[in-house]
Amino acid sequence: MIKTALRGLAAAALVVLPLAAAPPAHAAEIVPLAAAVDRLPLGIESREGYERTSFKHWNTGANPSDGCNTRAEVLISEAVEAPEIGASCLLSGGRWWSYYDATSVTSASGLDIDHMVPLAEAWDSGASAWTPQRREAYANDQRALTSLVAVTARSNRAKADKDPAQWMPPSAADDSVRCRYAAEWVGTKLRWGLAADDAELSALRGLALGCPLESVTYEPAV
Repeated sequence: MIKTALRGLAAAALVVLPLAAAPPAHAAEIVPLAAAVDRLPLGIESREGYERTSFKHWNTGANPSDGCNTRAEVLISEAVEAPEIGASCLLSGGRWWSYYDATSVTSASGLDIDHMVPLAEAWDSGASAWTPQRREAYANDQRALTSLVAVTARSNRAKADKDPAQWMPPSAADDSVRCRYAAEWVGTKLRWGLAADDAELSALRGLALGCPLESVTYEPAV
């Protein structure tokens, strides 16, 4: 009986060992903004061959069974006051805060979902070498809360494909907005292994000097 019991325990151990040996998930890193900027690789950006259609968006989102695409899911998750969700994920009501320009918005149609690092900028910075699948994952990235952000259409279109050397949010006179934007930009680039050019790095270093208490949280995309 004892030998039988021991054999049973050994068999159970063999069952659980593969689970214990599974590789750990990538851990999120939290570093000061200035140190995070220093982690960005220097690159020479090129837009040769770029087409917006190279990044498939908006796809069926993080939950394909909810009937909402990525845009709608981001709007739902970022709402200050939850909208009603109708047939075909039609949103009505609700309220959002566009931190780029310190504006409250009460209609989903007045919002754009901004890619923190624009698709064209991502292409310039390394995404041109990615597979179509990785570019789609980038364009619909909801696993990092700062990759996609709901903002007013006018502020998103003013930003277009500019980096922080060329554009900052209109409300960036507020230190918290300026520091937040810089941290989210740097975190997105680090998450996806994207480079920065000389002008961009210079601007980010200047921003970091004015944000000594700001930190960057990022988890490398897989």
